[in-house]
Amino acid sequence: MSLSLLLPDEGVIELLNTWPDEPRVFERGKTALDEAVTEDSLSGYAFTGCVPASEIAVVRAPAPSLNQNAYMTHARTDAARLRKLYDNGYTIRLGNLQRVIPFMAKVSRGIQEETGFSNYIHAFLTPPGNQGLRHHWDQQMAVIVQIAGIKRWQLWRPPVEAPMREYNESWRVWRDHYIPDWEAAGPDLEFDLRAGQSLLLPRGWVHNPRVIDEDEHSVHLTFAIRERTPLWLVEKLVAEAIGDPEFRRVILPGDITGPALPDRMREARQALRAHLDGLDMNDLASAMRQAAVTELEYTT
Repeated sequence: MSLSLLLPDEGVIELLNTWPDEPRVFERGKTALDEAVTEDSLSGYAFTGCVPASEIAVVRAPAPSLNQNAYMTHARTDAARLRKLYDNGYTIRLGNLQRVIPFMAKVSRGIQEETGFSNYIHAFLTPPGNQGLRHHWDQQMAVIVQIAGIKRWQLWRPPVEAPMREYNESWRVWRDHYIPDWEAAGPDLEFDLRAGQSLLLPRGWVHNPRVIDEDEHSVHLTFAIRERTPLWLVEKLVAEAIGDPEFRRVILPGDITGPALPDRMREARQALRAHLDGLDMNDLASAMRQAAVTELEYTT
Protein backbone atom coordinates (compact mmCIF):
# COMPACT_ATOMS: atom_id res chain seq x y z
CA MET A 1 0.00 0.00 0.00
CA SER A 2 1.28 3.45 -0.88
CA LEU A 3 -0.21 5.01 2.24
CA SER A 4 1.93 2.67 4.33
CA LEU A 5 4.98 4.49 2.96
CA LEU A 6 3.72 7.69 4.59
CA LEU A 7 2.11 6.42 7.78
CA PRO A 8 2.37 3.46 10.16
CA ASP A 9 -0.44 0.89 10.11
CA GLU A 10 -2.27 2.79 12.84
CA GLY A 11 -2.24 5.97 10.77
CA VAL A 12 -3.38 4.25 7.59
CA ILE A 13 -6.33 2.66 9.41
CA GLU A 14 -7.28 5.97 10.99
CA LEU A 15 -7.09 7.82 7.71
CA LEU A 16 -9.12 5.31 5.71
CA ASN A 17 -11.74 4.59 8.38
CA THR A 18 -12.41 7.98 9.96
CA TRP A 19 -10.76 10.66 7.78
CA PRO A 20 -9.84 12.61 10.94
CA ASP A 21 -10.43 16.33 11.38
CA GLU A 22 -7.76 16.81 14.06
CA PRO A 23 -4.02 16.97 13.29
CA ARG A 24 -1.83 14.18 14.56
CA VAL A 25 1.84 13.21 14.40
CA PHE A 26 2.81 9.61 13.65
CA GLU A 27 6.13 7.81 13.99
CA ARG A 28 6.64 6.66 10.43
CA GLY A 29 10.08 5.19 10.84
CA LYS A 30 12.07 4.50 7.70
CA THR A 31 10.21 3.18 4.66
CA ALA A 32 11.01 2.63 1.01
CA LEU A 33 9.97 6.24 0.45
CA ASP A 34 12.87 7.47 2.60
CA GLU A 35 15.27 5.32 0.63
CA ALA A 36 13.97 6.49 -2.76
CA VAL A 37 13.56 10.20 -1.98
CA THR A 38 16.37 11.64 0.10
CA GLU A 39 17.65 15.10 0.98
CA ASP A 40 20.52 14.56 -1.45
CA SER A 41 18.31 13.43 -4.31
CA LEU A 42 15.92 16.36 -3.91
CA SER A 43 18.79 18.83 -3.59
CA GLY A 44 20.35 17.39 -6.70
CA TYR A 45 17.07 17.69 -8.55
CA ALA A 46 16.60 21.30 -7.39
CA PHE A 47 20.09 22.64 -7.94
CA THR A 48 21.05 21.11 -11.28
CA GLY A 49 18.53 23.09 -13.31
CA CYS A 50 16.42 20.02 -14.10
CA VAL A 51 13.22 21.29 -12.49
CA PRO A 52 10.79 23.01 -14.89
CA ALA A 53 10.51 26.64 -13.84
CA SER A 54 6.72 26.31 -13.80
CA GLU A 55 7.03 23.77 -10.97
CA ILE A 56 9.21 25.95 -8.76
CA ALA A 57 8.12 28.43 -6.12
CA VAL A 58 10.64 30.49 -4.14
CA VAL A 59 9.46 32.26 -0.99
CA ARG A 60 10.83 33.71 2.22
CA ALA A 61 8.44 34.92 4.91
CA PRO A 62 7.02 37.47 5.21
CA ALA A 63 7.51 38.40 1.54
CA PRO A 64 5.38 36.86 -1.25
CA SER A 65 6.77 34.34 -3.69
CA LEU A 66 9.40 35.64 -6.09
CA ASN A 67 8.69 36.07 -9.78
CA GLN A 68 10.07 33.28 -11.96
CA ASN A 69 12.53 35.72 -13.51
CA ALA A 70 14.44 35.58 -10.21
CA TYR A 71 15.62 32.04 -10.96
CA MET A 72 15.42 31.83 -14.76
CA THR A 73 17.89 32.57 -17.55
CA HIS A 74 16.84 32.35 -21.20
CA ALA A 75 13.43 30.99 -20.12
CA ARG A 76 15.00 28.04 -18.29
CA THR A 77 15.66 27.28 -14.64
CA ASP A 78 19.02 28.74 -13.64
CA ALA A 79 20.55 26.33 -11.10
CA ALA A 80 23.13 28.83 -9.84
CA ARG A 81 20.56 31.56 -9.23
CA LEU A 82 18.23 29.11 -7.50
CA ARG A 83 21.06 27.92 -5.25
CA LYS A 84 21.97 31.50 -4.38
CA LEU A 85 18.39 32.24 -3.36
CA TYR A 86 18.37 29.17 -1.14
CA ASP A 87 21.66 30.21 0.45
CA ASN A 88 20.06 33.62 1.13
CA GLY A 89 17.26 32.04 3.15
CA TYR A 90 14.58 31.28 0.58
CA THR A 91 12.53 28.10 0.70
CA ILE A 92 12.42 26.18 -2.58
CA ARG A 93 9.17 24.39 -3.38
CA LEU A 94 9.42 21.68 -6.02
CA GLY A 95 5.95 21.02 -7.34
CA ASN A 96 4.14 17.96 -8.63
CA LEU A 97 6.84 15.36 -8.17
CA GLN A 98 4.33 12.73 -9.30
CA ARG A 99 4.72 14.11 -12.83
CA VAL A 100 8.49 13.92 -13.06
CA ILE A 101 9.78 11.18 -10.74
CA PRO A 102 8.62 7.66 -11.68
CA PHE A 103 8.71 6.38 -8.08
CA MET A 104 6.52 9.27 -6.93
CA ALA A 105 4.14 8.72 -9.83
CA LYS A 106 3.69 5.13 -8.64
CA VAL A 107 3.11 6.24 -5.05
CA SER A 108 0.58 8.86 -6.13
CA ARG A 109 -1.33 6.39 -8.27
CA GLY A 110 -1.30 3.89 -5.41
CA ILE A 111 -2.81 6.45 -3.03
CA GLN A 112 -5.57 7.13 -5.53
CA GLU A 113 -6.31 3.43 -5.91
CA GLU A 114 -6.48 3.03 -2.12
CA THR A 115 -8.64 6.08 -1.43
CA GLY A 116 -10.43 7.01 -4.66
CA PHE A 117 -8.92 10.50 -4.24
CA SER A 118 -6.55 12.18 -6.67
CA ASN A 119 -3.47 13.78 -5.15
CA TYR A 120 -0.25 15.62 -5.80
CA ILE A 121 3.18 15.76 -4.15
CA HIS A 122 5.31 18.83 -3.42
CA ALA A 123 8.75 18.98 -1.82
CA PHE A 124 9.89 21.88 0.38
CA LEU A 125 13.56 22.64 0.98
CA THR A 126 14.06 25.22 3.74
CA PRO A 127 17.47 26.54 4.85
CA PRO A 128 18.45 26.69 8.53
CA GLY A 129 16.61 29.19 10.72
CA ASN A 130 14.25 30.29 7.97
CA GLN A 131 10.65 30.14 6.89
CA GLY A 132 8.94 29.94 3.52
CA LEU A 133 5.16 30.21 3.63
CA ARG A 134 3.50 31.95 6.56
CA HIS A 135 0.04 31.35 8.05
CA HIS A 136 -2.43 29.87 5.56
CA TRP A 137 -4.79 26.94 5.15
CA ASP A 138 -5.24 24.41 2.36
CA GLN A 139 -8.19 22.92 0.52
CA GLN A 140 -7.42 19.25 1.09
CA MET A 141 -6.03 16.76 3.57
CA ALA A 142 -2.24 16.75 3.65
CA VAL A 143 0.21 14.16 4.90
CA ILE A 144 3.45 15.94 5.76
CA VAL A 145 6.43 13.59 5.57
CA GLN A 146 9.59 14.95 7.18
CA ILE A 147 12.62 13.70 5.27
CA ALA A 148 15.46 15.62 6.92
CA GLY A 149 15.90 18.11 9.73
CA ILE A 150 13.20 19.50 12.01
CA LYS A 151 10.36 21.86 11.15
CA ARG A 152 8.11 23.46 13.73
CA TRP A 153 4.41 23.50 12.82
CA GLN A 154 2.17 25.99 14.61
CA LEU A 155 -1.48 25.12 13.99
CA TRP A 156 -4.79 26.90 14.53
CA ARG A 157 -8.30 25.54 14.16
CA PRO A 158 -10.03 26.23 10.83
CA PRO A 159 -11.48 29.75 10.55
CA VAL A 160 -13.77 28.57 7.71
CA GLU A 161 -15.77 25.39 7.27
CA ALA A 162 -14.69 22.69 4.82
CA PRO A 163 -12.80 24.73 2.20
CA MET A 164 -12.51 23.09 -1.23
CA ARG A 165 -11.29 24.06 -4.66
CA GLU A 166 -11.72 27.83 -5.02
CA TYR A 167 -14.32 28.00 -2.23
CA ASN A 168 -12.96 29.55 0.99
CA GLU A 169 -9.36 29.50 -0.19
CA SER A 170 -7.31 31.40 2.37
CA TRP A 171 -6.17 34.14 -0.01
CA ARG A 172 -9.72 34.70 -1.30
CA VAL A 173 -11.29 35.28 2.12
CA TRP A 174 -8.25 36.64 3.94
CA ARG A 175 -8.67 39.24 6.69
CA ASP A 176 -5.86 41.53 7.85
CA HIS A 177 -6.56 40.76 11.49
CA TYR A 178 -6.01 37.01 11.12
CA ILE A 179 -2.27 36.82 11.79
CA PRO A 180 -2.20 39.36 14.66
CA ASP A 181 -5.11 37.54 16.30
CA TRP A 182 -3.53 34.11 15.89
CA GLU A 183 -0.15 35.22 17.16
CA ALA A 184 -1.70 37.01 20.13
CA ALA A 185 -3.67 33.91 21.11
CA GLY A 186 -0.87 31.45 20.38
CA PRO A 187 -1.27 28.23 18.39
CA ASP A 188 -3.90 25.65 19.27
CA LEU A 189 -1.32 22.94 18.58
CA GLU A 190 2.42 22.93 17.97
CA PHE A 191 4.65 20.13 16.75
CA ASP A 192 8.36 19.88 16.04
CA LEU A 193 8.26 17.44 13.15
CA ARG A 194 11.42 15.35 12.85
CA ALA A 195 12.81 13.04 10.19
CA GLY A 196 10.95 9.74 10.43
CA GLN A 197 7.70 11.42 11.50
CA SER A 198 4.59 12.31 9.52
CA LEU A 199 1.92 14.89 10.28
CA LEU A 200 -1.70 14.33 9.31
CA LEU A 201 -3.01 17.84 8.57
CA PRO A 202 -6.75 18.07 7.82
CA ARG A 203 -7.98 20.68 5.36
CA GLY A 204 -8.74 24.11 6.72
CA TRP A 205 -6.27 24.01 9.62
CA VAL A 206 -4.10 27.12 9.64
CA HIS A 207 -0.41 26.28 9.65
CA ASN A 208 2.71 28.37 10.12
CA PRO A 209 5.74 26.11 9.51
CA ARG A 210 9.32 27.24 10.08
CA VAL A 211 12.80 25.92 10.78
CA ILE A 212 13.99 26.88 14.26
CA ASP A 213 17.43 25.28 14.18
CA GLU A 214 20.07 27.71 12.91
CA ASP A 215 22.38 24.93 11.74
CA GLU A 216 20.13 22.28 10.19
CA HIS A 217 18.32 22.19 6.86
CA SER A 218 14.75 20.91 6.58
CA VAL A 219 13.27 18.84 3.78
CA HIS A 220 9.70 17.62 3.77
CA LEU A 221 7.18 16.21 1.31
CA THR A 222 3.55 17.28 1.24
CA PHE A 223 1.12 14.67 -0.07
CA ALA A 224 -2.03 16.68 -0.78
CA ILE A 225 -5.05 14.37 -1.03
CA ARG A 226 -8.12 15.85 -2.69
CA GLU A 227 -11.20 14.56 -0.89
CA ARG A 228 -14.23 13.50 -2.91
CA THR A 229 -17.39 15.23 -1.72
CA PRO A 230 -21.12 15.00 -2.46
CA LEU A 231 -20.55 17.81 -4.97
CA TRP A 232 -18.29 15.47 -6.94
CA LEU A 233 -21.10 12.90 -7.08
CA VAL A 234 -23.57 15.57 -8.16
CA GLU A 235 -21.25 16.73 -10.94
CA LYS A 236 -20.91 13.17 -12.21
CA LEU A 237 -24.65 12.62 -12.13
CA VAL A 238 -25.37 15.86 -13.94
CA ALA A 239 -22.69 15.06 -16.53
CA GLU A 240 -24.78 12.04 -17.60
CA ALA A 241 -27.39 14.46 -18.90
CA ILE A 242 -25.37 15.09 -22.04
CA GLY A 243 -26.70 11.80 -23.41
CA ASP A 244 -30.20 13.32 -23.61
CA PRO A 245 -30.72 15.49 -26.73
CA GLU A 246 -32.98 17.77 -24.69
CA PHE A 247 -29.93 19.01 -22.82
CA ARG A 248 -27.98 19.63 -26.03
CA ARG A 249 -30.45 21.89 -27.77
CA VAL A 250 -29.57 25.54 -28.32
CA ILE A 251 -30.98 28.21 -26.05
CA LEU A 252 -31.77 31.21 -28.23
CA PRO A 253 -29.62 34.30 -27.65
CA GLY A 254 -32.73 36.33 -26.98
CA ASP A 255 -33.71 33.95 -24.20
CA ILE A 256 -30.29 34.38 -22.57
CA THR A 257 -30.27 38.16 -22.72
CA GLY A 258 -34.00 38.80 -22.37
CA PRO A 259 -36.76 38.34 -19.80
CA ALA A 260 -37.38 34.69 -20.75
CA LEU A 261 -34.21 33.46 -19.01
CA PRO A 262 -35.91 32.56 -15.67
CA ASP A 263 -38.44 30.45 -17.61
CA ARG A 264 -35.65 28.59 -19.44
CA MET A 265 -33.92 28.01 -16.10
CA ARG A 266 -37.07 26.56 -14.56
CA GLU A 267 -37.51 24.28 -17.58
CA ALA A 268 -33.91 23.09 -17.28
CA ARG A 269 -34.35 22.46 -13.56
CA GLN A 270 -37.46 20.39 -14.20
CA ALA A 271 -35.71 18.43 -16.95
CA LEU A 272 -32.75 17.81 -14.64
CA ARG A 273 -35.03 16.47 -11.92
CA ALA A 274 -36.57 14.06 -14.39
CA HIS A 275 -33.12 13.04 -15.63
CA LEU A 276 -31.81 12.35 -12.11
CA ASP A 277 -34.94 10.44 -11.12
CA GLY A 278 -34.44 8.17 -14.12
CA LEU A 279 -30.87 7.18 -13.38
CA ASP A 280 -30.05 3.72 -12.06
CA MET A 281 -27.58 4.33 -9.25
CA ASN A 282 -26.46 0.71 -9.07
CA ASP A 283 -25.56 0.75 -12.75
CA LEU A 284 -23.66 4.04 -12.41
CA ALA A 285 -21.76 3.06 -9.27
CA SER A 286 -19.22 0.97 -11.16
CA ALA A 287 -18.41 3.84 -13.53
CA MET A 288 -18.13 6.21 -10.56
CA ARG A 289 -15.64 3.93 -8.82
CA GLN A 290 -13.59 3.64 -11.99
CA ALA A 291 -13.54 7.42 -12.40
CA ALA A 292 -12.49 7.91 -8.77
CA VAL A 293 -9.36 5.77 -9.12
CA THR A 294 -8.31 6.86 -12.60
CA GLU A 295 -9.19 10.48 -13.33
CA LEU A 296 -6.45 13.03 -12.77
CA GLU A 297 -6.81 16.66 -11.77
CA TYR A 298 -4.09 18.99 -12.92
CA THR A 299 -4.86 22.02 -10.78
CA THR A 300 -3.02 22.41 -7.48
